[in-house]
Formats: sequence, C-alpha cells, structure tokens
Amino acid sequence: MAKGKTRVTDFLAERGIETRVVTLDDSTKTSKMAADALGCTVAEIAKSIVFRGGDTALVVVISGDRRVDQAKLSDAFGGVVSKADADWVKERTGYVIGGVPPFPHGEAVRVFLDPSLRRFEKVWTAAGDPNSVMNISVAEIEEILGSKPVDVAQ
Repeated sequence: MAKGKTRVTDFLAERGIETRVVTLDDSTKTSKMAADALGCTVAEIAKSIVFRGGDTALVVVISGDRRVDQAKLSDAFGGVVSKADADWVKERTGYVIGGVPPFPHGEAVRVFLDPSLRRFEKVWTAAGDPNSVMNISVAEIEEILGSKPVDVAQ
C-alpha cells in the first residue's frame, strides 16, 4: 500500500506543492474514522467515491457530510453511472478503497470535485492508502484538477 502514498507524494513534489501528508496508526477508510483521528469535522474530510461510467472510473471528491446523487453524476458524465466495487477501483485507479486521492490518476479516470468543499479553505483527503491523508487547500485541488467544481451532491 505504500506504493499509492509514494505516487501521491512524488506527484506533489514534482509540482512544488507543499502540503502535509500524515500517516495515521488507525485507518481513515471512512470520513468519520478520518475526522476522529484528525480532530476535525466530518465535513472537512474530502472523501473520494469511485463510480463506473462504462470503462471509465469516475472519482467524486465531495465533503464527508454529503452524499453523491447518482442522477446528477450521470448527467455531468453524460451516461449511466454505478458504484464501483473494490476490485474494479483498484484495477482502474491503482488505489484501494479508503485511500483513493483526488490525484494523480491516469487518462481512464475522470475526477469530479463537488463545490461542497468550497466551504473550507483546507480539507483532508486520502493520500494513496487507507492510513494516509493530506491537508490541502481546496483552491490547490481545483488548480491541479484543472476543472471547475460540478454539483453532484444530494
């Protein structure tokens, strides 16, 4: 699992992005677990949920206190989407569930950033494995992704 964290930290270093990556003793697999471990609110956790859009992996980065509206995501994607299972997530993104970061991803992955995160200057996101997180500004996430947030929350 260290491979995913290394991929994230190398990506950040290559771009000169200084952010705090923390590896915790306990899993951050759920937003609640991460918030408890970090001493922040669930809303300040930017969870990544992976959906299938045909052969394309769709990573939705959304506030931990929100849920994804699959109909809105289908509209934004332009096709039917469904939740991805653990094996498919690992195969398509290279990360395990609970450790999927907002970046870096390959070409067969599309990332949707929900504007629910704009309530915060900085958020905590997965950093490549279920025990690693990073504290990063929402503006930096937007800049790295190169796209405007898309409302896909319920």
